[in-house]
Amino acid sequence: MLIGVISDTHDQLSLIEKAVKLFERRGVEHILHAGDIVAPFSLVPIIESGIPFKGVLGNNDGEIPLLLERSNGAIKPAPRRLTIGDCEILLQHFHHFVDEIAFGGKFDVVIYGHTHEVDNRMVGKTLVLNPGECCGLLTGKPTVAILNTETLEAEIVSLRP
Repeated sequence: MLIGVISDTHDQLSLIEKAVKLFERRGVEHILHAGDIVAPFSLVPIIESGIPFKGVLGNNDGEIPLLLERSNGAIKPAPRRLTIGDCEILLQHFHHFVDEIAFGGKFDVVIYGHTHEVDNRMVGKTLVLNPGECCGLLTGKPTVAILNTETLEAEIVSLRP
């Protein structure tokens, strides 16, 4: 199964739309957002895609009651334990303790955001994944990831031509 992983969108609507179109083209079955959506309007392309999604709140998310309402329960406070197919996933925003969590062996994948930097590596038998920043504001490199839950591999995809 393919999962689109996105983080730190920071209201960059054109890049969010580009990410969603990429996910649609690639046939992802779920979208996971690792926080810092920021404003509720940034959810619109994800919701309108019809692809099931779940997310967590980040430290820059504003209008939290409206984000929770507009997401129809898809967004929750972090950390968040998810089972998608046979894959056990921990979804969080912050980078703290990701290696320790991975070493614990309870999850197949630990996904986080916040740093705006790509992280795609195995820690023991657990994939640690940060898709980087969708917004492209800090690094100038807007990226997302496509996670294959069967192989536990993630492809980092640039949103720039």
